Amino acid sequence: MTDVGEIPEDHPRYQSLLTRHRIEDGVERGVTSKQGLIAEGRGEAFDYLLGEETIPSADDAERVAAAQLLLAEHAVLSVNGNVAALVPNEIVALAEVTGADIEVNLFNRTDERMGAIVDHLREHGAEEVKGLDADARIPGLEHERGKVDEDGIYVADVVLVPLEDGDRAEALAAMGKTEIVIDLNPLSRSPRTAAIPIVDNIVRAVPNVTAHARELADAPRAELEAIVAEFDREEALRDAERAIRDI
Repeated sequence: MTDVGEIPEDHPRYQSLLTRHRIEDGVERGVTSKQGLIAEGRGEAFDYLLGEETIPSADDAERVAAAQLLLAEHAVLSVNGNVAALVPNEIVALAEVTGADIEVNLFNRTDERMGAIVDHLREHGAEEVKGLDADARIPGLEHERGKVDEDGIYVADVVLVPLEDGDRAEALAAMGKTEIVIDLNPLSRSPRTAAIPIVDNIVRAVPNVTAHARELADAPRAELEAIVAEFDREEALRDAERAIRDI
């Protein structure tokens, strides 16, 4: 594996190579599954088509996501192996700014991986990480990803579910939760299920949501509600698809 220090910052693929390095390191640490490597490659292809930048409609969605998290009574940031490998510091920062809980949720769930991810997040500043109790289940999901904490995702009103599987996104929506999904493919089920789809690379999206949350932290509730109410999720998805098709 290439050491991150060996990648010159002026390399045209620097950010992409850095992201790959983080996923590779995550696999070695037991944080990311090997399937996560494939998922990262798929996402990288869509990011390339988007110009490897945050398009304006994605930034708008990130501002709406920030407002929605600040409005939540009980927000939870769902973390899988790729999220933990790519943006651990950024997830912790977003949780601190918005008051959201962090919960680990995995499709390929083992006690070893759960423990590795929880420890990894704590190493990056998380004080409390949910997901180990798994004392509740999302209705309609029989696989391991249906296991959640009763005082976490199960009772949350707003859930950020980056890099999510479509079936779980649909199941959470069926529970009446407001979902914020980060996904580079505007055609996949997850963003099309979400109340707030963010078509952007997670390494840009999470810091952007955090920056917007800091900006809006003192905004009156009415202003936050207006930001959310004015958001057109269908137009955001159409705009992302146009950006990809018009490359």
